[in-house]
Amino acid sequence: MNLLRVYCPLRASPPQCQWALLNDNGKCTAGESPLTGLPRRADRVQLIIPAADVLITHARLPAGARRAAGSVLAFAVEERTVSEPDANHVSWLGTVADGDVLAVLDRPGLQRWRNALDKVGIRSYEVHSEMLLLPWAAGEWSVAWNGQEGFVRTGKLEAAATDAGDRESPPLSLRLMLERAETNANRPRSLALYTTGADALPEVEAWQDSLGVPIRLAGPWDWREAASGEGISLAQESPRWRGLPVVASQLRGAAWIAGLALAVHAVALVVDWTLLAGEQRSLRRQMESQFRAAFPDAVAVVDPLLQMRRKLAEARHAAGQPDVGDFLPMIEKVVSEMKDLPMGAVRIVSYESGRMTLEVRALDEPSVIRIVTRLRQAGLSADSSSSAAGSGRGNAVITVRAS
Repeated sequence: MNLLRVYCPLRASPPQCQWALLNDNGKCTAGESPLTGLPRRADRVQLIIPAADVLITHARLPAGARRAAGSVLAFAVEERTVSEPDANHVSWLGTVADGDVLAVLDRPGLQRWRNALDKVGIRSYEVHSEMLLLPWAAGEWSVAWNGQEGFVRTGKLEAAATDAGDRESPPLSLRLMLERAETNANRPRSLALYTTGADALPEVEAWQDSLGVPIRLAGPWDWREAASGEGISLAQESPRWRGLPVVASQLRGAAWIAGLALAVHAVALVVDWTLLAGEQRSLRRQMESQFRAAFPDAVAVVDPLLQMRRKLAEARHAAGQPDVGDFLPMIEKVVSEMKDLPMGAVRIVSYESGRMTLEVRALDEPSVIRIVTRLRQAGLSADSSSSAAGSGRGNAVITVRAS
């Protein structure tokens, strides 16, 4: 089965593109041409979106919203993007831990490519991210590097583009990702470094010293030659079923009832999400108005709730008063809610910038849930992750923040 891959930068004009044709034996034929010059003997077509044009993020969704249309899911990531929800195409990729993984694409750019492909007769294809074609193994992160920038795949469904770097210095965003992973106790054992361009190999020892993680040279890599089974489809476009009118005429009554029920359900769902989105925008405008009234010198208001909290903390510190996010007030609340734990149960306590992390050992899951609930009732934001063994007891990592 032949597979045609078409490289689709969403910010570029569709008529000219790079492509690769893979046959059953894995042999690759690559080229660059207008869309009218694409090979026509492919059984499958994949649109490959560059790393810089895909945002993979996390959210918590109701179970019924996971299979919703992209325009509905766009409201779930509105705060993580700088554009309006209607400008984004969002698809649900799966779940990781207790969160949902979403892929965000530029809707107008994707639509331009769809229209251009439709004009040349290509109407059935999958949409893939370049980042999720990169090979990945559990416990190891994979990094693709062209000598100036690249991207990193951190899990089966998780990946991100990096900022710039050079031969001596790795990207700052990669260092920050590793620090965040260490805080969450899921730092990789090593990095697999793939080069995607000539003279792209960095100074490995300098990168290792800067990142603090062993680096394994994995050789050159190209999206054109990635295995046909690699990747996760972000969207799928198929030609419309031309036999529908015939079937509808045979099952006219049932088709009308089913269509009416689906229409009512869809309208109710859209109305519900629209109302919620309107309420969210109204609340955000009120918070922004109150923040500007309190701090008229503010240049920009990106997150009024977070900025107000920081300003309040600054005011308290300037007045010589502690803030709820400081170490002493927070540790007092934590100790009060965890005082019934046995001696030595808390192994490690760390604090940084209003976030406290506690590692507690020899607790079963109900005990951890009970502690997290009590911390939340005390006015703190608490989450937990555990590494319970087969007996159901093991170490639990509880992360606490000021609400």
